[in-house]
Amino acid sequence: MIDIGSSDTRTTSEGQSYGLFFALVANDKLAFEKLLNWTQNNLAQGDLMAHLPAWLWGKNKDGVFEVLDTNSASDADLWIAYSLVQAGRQWHDRRFTAIGALLAKRILEEESAALPGLGRSLLPAAVGYQLDAHRWRLNPSYAPLQIVQGLASALPDQPQWKQLRVSTLRLLMEPAVHGFAPDWVQYQTPGNTPEHAGDSTSGASGGFSADTITAATGSYDAIRVYLWAGMLASGDSARAALLKTYQPMADYVRVQGYPPEKVDTVTGDFGPNAGFKGFSAAVLPMLAASDQSALADGQLARIAEPDKQASPAGYYSEVLTLFGTGWNEGRYRFAADGSLLPAWSEICHSTH
Repeated sequence: MIDIGSSDTRTTSEGQSYGLFFALVANDKLAFEKLLNWTQNNLAQGDLMAHLPAWLWGKNKDGVFEVLDTNSASDADLWIAYSLVQAGRQWHDRRFTAIGALLAKRILEEESAALPGLGRSLLPAAVGYQLDAHRWRLNPSYAPLQIVQGLASALPDQPQWKQLRVSTLRLLMEPAVHGFAPDWVQYQTPGNTPEHAGDSTSGASGGFSADTITAATGSYDAIRVYLWAGMLASGDSARAALLKTYQPMADYVRVQGYPPEKVDTVTGDFGPNAGFKGFSAAVLPMLAASDQSALADGQLARIAEPDKQASPAGYYSEVLTLFGTGWNEGRYRFAADGSLLPAWSEICHSTH
């Protein structure tokens, strides 16, 4: 079976979710069915409509394959629900739509919360990300705006998706004080001053602050923020503001020839290393959307360079490359209402 999230012994719900999306982009319904069945049977106790998928499956200490961590991963669940809803639309299969709609409802019920001063927000998992009565850990890369918009458009009986889009836009823009997205942030409610006030965009009114675990680092998680922003449709109301916010990333690429592996999003200081080739693929859509084709061509050339090391690029780099180069080659687009427009579909048209 196809599983872009597997190693020899472990599989994540994130890998399965991306696999579903790419199977749909490739118009491979057989692979889609196999991935869905495996995910449902092994990660969701046999029923995605009744259970959120566990995020980690693999071989236990006794050599038996089973769920290793029952907690969920909301970014994976979001992509699974979206891919199911879009598969139902593209392949005219109500079964996919029904499963996706019920999974989306469960995401809202179990993996989101109404945060005072911020509104309905996506939590990274069902358990473990509310730190106390006033603080939460959030991940800006977990909720691509077009995916949230796609669920809002397809599921009008779930109005919370529109609310979640509003909070997600704030999460994407407010912590990026130097034009770079952090991997993780903390949010505290109004009237509660964060411990590290100097690392914060908040005050008495509440707001975002640097994460106490990963600090203000923007790196392997955050690189997806630029990827999702660059793939927004030209008619998306948030596109121009996000491209302007993240222009410093394009400026860095222009000067250095590659994206940075790490940046301190509070100070604006960069780490010493270049991001791997998947980072270059991730910024392709943003550079193209900003009419910076020469910079995009430079990143394509970097991706095509022979690897100096014999070891493979790795799962994550390959996923970023699939997303970035697939979009660059016109294999898929997102409409302004969040709908997926794969190249094979009759309704696909240019939206960038």
